[in-house]
Amino acid sequence: MKKTIILSAIAFTGFLNAQTLQEAVTKTENERFAAAAVDFRALIAKDAGKGENYYYYGENFFKNDQIDSANIFYAKGAEVNATYPLNYVGQGKVLLTKGNVAEAKTLFYKAIALGANKNAELLRKVAEAWLATDTKNADEALLQINAAIKLEPKNPENYIILGDAQLEKNPTDGSGPIKSYKQATTLNPKNVKGILREGKLYQRGRNYQLGVDKYKEAIAIDPTFAPAHRAIAEVYSLAGQPAKAIESWKKYLELNNSDDARYKFMSDLYLNKQYLDATTEYEGLLKQNFKSVYTHRLAGYSYYENGKGDTLIYRKGINAINKFFELAGPNFKYLYGDYRYKGLLLAKLGKDSLAVLEMEKAIALDPSASGELNTEIANIYMKAKKYDKAIKAFERKMNGDLKNLNNNDFYSLGRAYYYSGGNVYKEAALIKDAKAKEKKEQEAKPFFISADSAFSQLTRLNPTWPVGYFWRGKANSYIDPTSEKGLAKPHFENALSKLKPEEKTSPTYKNNVIEALEYLGGYHTSVAKDKAKADEYWKQVQEIDPANQKAKIYFNPPKQAPKKP
Repeated sequence: MKKTIILSAIAFTGFLNAQTLQEAVTKTENERFAAAAVDFRALIAKDAGKGENYYYYGENFFKNDQIDSANIFYAKGAEVNATYPLNYVGQGKVLLTKGNVAEAKTLFYKAIALGANKNAELLRKVAEAWLATDTKNADEALLQINAAIKLEPKNPENYIILGDAQLEKNPTDGSGPIKSYKQATTLNPKNVKGILREGKLYQRGRNYQLGVDKYKEAIAIDPTFAPAHRAIAEVYSLAGQPAKAIESWKKYLELNNSDDARYKFMSDLYLNKQYLDATTEYEGLLKQNFKSVYTHRLAGYSYYENGKGDTLIYRKGINAINKFFELAGPNFKYLYGDYRYKGLLLAKLGKDSLAVLEMEKAIALDPSASGELNTEIANIYMKAKKYDKAIKAFERKMNGDLKNLNNNDFYSLGRAYYYSGGNVYKEAALIKDAKAKEKKEQEAKPFFISADSAFSQLTRLNPTWPVGYFWRGKANSYIDPTSEKGLAKPHFENALSKLKPEEKTSPTYKNNVIEALEYLGGYHTSVAKDKAKADEYWKQVQEIDPANQKAKIYFNPPKQAPKKP
């Protein structure tokens, strides 16, 4: 009798320990990684010789993207209990993250051999491992999970992994995976992981409403199932409903208010273009001493997008992006956007040369983005009034094909040529010798011809926008400085014809309108000799700008002094 009582006590103790381990594993599945870590540490302190405690603690790190920490516990588990096979699976999974397929396979085979091919949980974990990293192998996963199904045909977890493997094998066919996921929820209608997978499949097919319905179904079964709240937030983000996305994130954070969770929230805020909120989260994470290289990257991006001309914000941005580069180091796999945003931030701080160097690094990293990046390089040079360099940047983007430039490009390119010509004219104005001055002015002419060409492309692409015609008029007034050919006349007339009467006095167009009217008034006064037309244009100038001196002189010309005998 005494022996029976002792055995019952041992069995009961083992049951309690299993329940505690299961609670910790459930917290991992609920993405409550910090809370789960506390439980795993307690389990290991209580029984340091149990391999499973180390394995599932390693899983807690692995699922939280802390691969090195995960590997430490897998290795420790294998050391303290060499016959417990799952830690070899964990070590193999880490090797797959590094692309070491052959070494990973060796460890998987070792684990399966220890299980004598009769451990369904072991086969499930090997199948999961083949799907958990960038080094995926759907065939290997299918092989192992089908073996697990033969051993435990009524276990719903098998069918979740089977569905994942089928989807990886054929991403365009959801019929097999949905059947497998439904099999899992048929075997256990309260299996929230299976319901979540169904929702993910609908989300993948852009059937967002069905996806949300499934996530809500999972939450109704288990309100503490945090991944479903996060999945709803993701769907709302994809559907362009940031307010609802943030609401779901807040529910997720109520369940899992860890620094890791707040980092994920920060990422979603950035994706939803909630840049101010993203930087607020970043500053909170800094106070918590949260360590992740990616937070500094997102912060640099977000500070730039939220800068709105505030130098202090741009300084915060450059500090964040510099911290990112410092922590990432030389062997990090950078994105072209990393250099792009660093360049943009430097440009906002007036460091144009350094900004362009970063943009050129971005182009070298991703030549397919050279068009966008050359536009930004050109804009940096335009702001710095380095028009020759801006022109070269646009020419690189154009690459011999006008179709590579858009409206804004032609507008900026035309102005770059125009201002380049204007600078030559300014140089000519300082020359006293008439012939040398005329020669210098002729050097400016090709710039104005190129400007006219760029603005003509602008009017072709956007024929209803008056600004293109105004600028063609400006350029042609330099090409034909005496107005004898009237080259600017049709362009200024075109520009004026596209404006409503009230637009002519608006701040957007007023100065251009006055310039056009002055040209047309002068043309009809001096070249066409049409007084009625001249009066009409000069009268319009006076109506828009009563203090206009040119109009005053036209209507009240100064009296010539009598000639002396």
